Amino acid sequence: MSLVTLTTGGSTGREGPVVHLVAVTSTWISNFMNVEDISARDLLGCAVAAAVSASFNAPIAGTLFALEVILRHFAIHAFAPIAIASVAGTIIGRFFYGNVTEFTLGNETTFAFYSELPAFMILGLVPVVFIKTIFLIDDFTSKVQHKNNIPIWLRPTVAGFFLGIIAIKFPHIIGVGYETTSNALTGQFELKTIIIFAIIKVVAVVVTMAGRMGGGIFSPSLMIGALTGLGFGLLATSIFPTASGSETLYALAGMGAVAAAVLGAPISTTLIVFELTGNWQVGLAVMAAVSTSTALTSKFVDKSFFLNQLTRRNLNLISGPQFYLLRNKSVGNVMKKNHSDLIDHKDFEKNIFKKIDSIELENSLELALHIFEQDNVDYLFVVRPESEKTISNVIGVLYYLDVLKIYTEVLIKTSQEEHS
Repeated sequence: MSLVTLTTGGSTGREGPVVHLVAVTSTWISNFMNVEDISARDLLGCAVAAAVSASFNAPIAGTLFALEVILRHFAIHAFAPIAIASVAGTIIGRFFYGNVTEFTLGNETTFAFYSELPAFMILGLVPVVFIKTIFLIDDFTSKVQHKNNIPIWLRPTVAGFFLGIIAIKFPHIIGVGYETTSNALTGQFELKTIIIFAIIKVVAVVVTMAGRMGGGIFSPSLMIGALTGLGFGLLATSIFPTASGSETLYALAGMGAVAAAVLGAPISTTLIVFELTGNWQVGLAVMAAVSTSTALTSKFVDKSFFLNQLTRRNLNLISGPQFYLLRNKSVGNVMKKNHSDLIDHKDFEKNIFKKIDSIELENSLELALHIFEQDNVDYLFVVRPESEKTISNVIGVLYYLDVLKIYTEVLIKTSQEEHS
């Protein structure tokens, strides 16, 4: 689906599908070779690092991206293989496309005074509005679809139709958008053009995402960040000409701010911006914008765009790997089958079931832990899936202590992985 979207002008990026493709390939190889746990995750990190490095010609950023976003830790044991994979990906990318940076900055990308730093921090508001808009329209579209019984395949069809209409008047906003991003970084747009392009690009991305057309969001975030940053820079430099540097520096900072918030990866995004442009002299401005955008986004949209997107699909990775690992363990693997001491009562169904909650055999330990903490009980009755609360359907008992033991083991393994 992403291939169709990108080749037909969908307003998305190519990096997301590439990362997804190598992640699936890595998982398939791990399953084929029976590689599990830490080694499987390290292999996944290697695949993603190579893909990011090859896409951006950014080996340092590719390495840190895999550690920061995929593994979500900086364990020493993972650094060496991921760094090697990142270098290999960069070499392959340079072999086919050459050793060039993706964007070229103007000669006037300068930073004036330290009093200018608060202005860069204001750019952190842009990704919050951008991400909130995507989720708002996606929810609205889903409600319309379910309410009118519209088939799911019709959503990308309708989205493609609207994108085609937009592209007739504004062809610059469809596709990956690197050319427009490059023009913004070199200050080749007037303020009126910037406002129009930024608004239309947001609309195009929202239509593409809400239409479930596939593709990534990183490249669009670079374009939107560069446009809004340039627009803000034009205003700032015109109002305070003696206390501000170049407007193109604001474009660079805006690009980093939006991209960092979308990825939830301030470290690797900062390095990606540097390696994409080849300019290491504007670190203060980029870091100020990136840090602010990351802090605001984590406050209002749960860490990042991707983690929030997974949460909306009932895949909670925000709380850490320990809860994800508990989700993969079922109640049936931990419950005690001998429960006669708890149900040997004449009034069992009338009283005990009213006081003690139950859980189904195939439910996860993550759900069980949540019920234990919410209901403040020491055990749960385990029943057959989709069955009524009767003695005949009780097949076991799940004790809070047993779940805590599993949880402790998972925490220890997670800690060992992160500090190995």
